[in-house]
Amino acid sequence: MKIETKLLHAGIEPDSATGAIMTPIYQTSTYVQDEVGVNKGYEYSRTQNPTRHVLEKNLAAIENAQYGLCFGSGLAAIDAVIKMLNPGDEVISTNDLYGGSYRIFTTIFQKYGIVFKFVDMTQIENVKVAITDKTKLIWVETPTNPMMSIIDIQGIASIKRDDILLAVDNTFATPYLQNPIDFGADIVMHSVTKYLGGHSDIIMGALVLNDSEVAKNLYRIQNSSGAISGPQDCFLALRGVKTLHVRMDRHCYNASKIVEFLQVNDQIDKVYYPGLVNHPNHIIAKKQMRNFGGMISFSLKEDTIKAAHSILKKTKLFSLAESLGGVESLIGHPASMTHASIPKEIRIQSGIADSLIRLSVGIEDVSDLIDDLEKALS
Repeated sequence: MKIETKLLHAGIEPDSATGAIMTPIYQTSTYVQDEVGVNKGYEYSRTQNPTRHVLEKNLAAIENAQYGLCFGSGLAAIDAVIKMLNPGDEVISTNDLYGGSYRIFTTIFQKYGIVFKFVDMTQIENVKVAITDKTKLIWVETPTNPMMSIIDIQGIASIKRDDILLAVDNTFATPYLQNPIDFGADIVMHSVTKYLGGHSDIIMGALVLNDSEVAKNLYRIQNSSGAISGPQDCFLALRGVKTLHVRMDRHCYNASKIVEFLQVNDQIDKVYYPGLVNHPNHIIAKKQMRNFGGMISFSLKEDTIKAAHSILKKTKLFSLAESLGGVESLIGHPASMTHASIPKEIRIQSGIADSLIRLSVGIEDVSDLIDDLEKALS
């Protein structure tokens, strides 16, 4: 099946009890057994729930994987991956990393003896140099948040040892635009909260993968730690995934038009969007992405927090809010919002300027969105 068809049908069957075409919300904590050890495949909803099970199968299928796991948030999914490691193990990640990922790495797991190295992953040689015999995980974001840097998944897969797991945060691209497993990734993580859910009404994370032993370990951690997603949220995520392709097509189209507008505005210093031919690693983006997404960042010539905040207060259609990937457009200031947990000197080194503004471009009429930005900028 093509991806557009997979989104609607892969891993999904009519309900066996009623024939309902939509997967029911199995709002139950436990399941009656015929006798000890004899059940219908479900014992307790922390371990497995029919609604969640269907979503996990669907997400695995659309990422060309065999196994899927859904968690209470994207960070809960990341938490499960890092819990597979031991004290002394090393993790290599990008120096341009989502603030929440950086926070859980450095303030939670670092104190348990796991070593984290942050390098410029746009240059594969930097990753190669950072690998030691203690390296057990390479954690990639591409495009990165918020600098829209592009990392060569296949290139990194080609330089790692077999005992090193390559995990890719595919939240910005979504399975519709990019499938990291096809390029050699071992694990793909999604903040389902964002584009997969698509309507700003759930918090959820997911992991998909092919290795049965790694999957067995992650299922054990998921069941033991209990950071699972509820059936109501899984139902909403299943509904959101069905329209991912039509939403992403509009997100991408609107973003491309807004980029054209920003490039000729005299208040804008730099525009960060992987679809630009002068974007670093644009060629890699063309190779591993079907389109370039709905996320844009830009900095101002007046590089101050005050100048950025002034614009944030003036938009009407772009709502000032955390998160991204919903049908409505959002605007944010990474330095004081999503990346506030990153020390300023590290933030500046990775390119997150004081005036950097991040847009999550929605599916409204693009002329209205451009008009909104033009008024705010003027």
